[in-house]
Amino acid sequence: MASGRGGLQPRKQPRQVRAELTRQRILAAAAHVFAEYGYAAGTTNRIAERAQISIGSLYQYYPNKDAILVELATRHLDAGMAAIACPQDEGPPRPLEEAIRGYVHLSIENHLDDPQLLRVMAEQAPRSPELLEKMSRYQQSRTAYVRELIENHPESRVDDMHTAARLVVSTVELTVHQLAAAPDPLAPARLENELVAMITRYLTGGPQGVEP
Repeated sequence: MASGRGGLQPRKQPRQVRAELTRQRILAAAAHVFAEYGYAAGTTNRIAERAQISIGSLYQYYPNKDAILVELATRHLDAGMAAIACPQDEGPPRPLEEAIRGYVHLSIENHLDDPQLLRVMAEQAPRSPELLEKMSRYQQSRTAYVRELIENHPESRVDDMHTAARLVVSTVELTVHQLAAAPDPLAPARLENELVAMITRYLTGGPQGVEP
């Protein structure tokens, strides 16, 4: 998938405001181009034209479109991790359904900006070692977050907390990724309500997911 200008790391780390603004313009332009044209047709020429800079200026910042897509994917993962980084409130636990709703809502919110771009990032972003490491840490942080929500909660009926947390994270991530970018996407509120109902029933319904 590389364009012939090797590497996935940005060429220039901006140290001045003007350079940082140029980098942001490139990333914003790339997000629009990838969402509109897809990855194969989302060329660096189109990105440079959309950013209103020369192709030579673009290559001063990024060696190829792979590096741009990797940075967009990295920023998306960083935003997702930051959204759940706030410490939970002390005191009596919230109702489990409310706690799960908060998590599902954050996940959906993080996918609303441009679902078509997210599909490109999920399916076509080059898997550099750095990106794979970040994806692993992203999954670990989300699993730890959900486990903290359900562990020792009086309404929880699952026996294996770690497996349950991983199932919840995978279910939410895969479902939101698929349905948010579908040709006929579900309304966010409807998607949230149904995911919350499904997950809450699983967590509160006993070891086999049914009422004893």
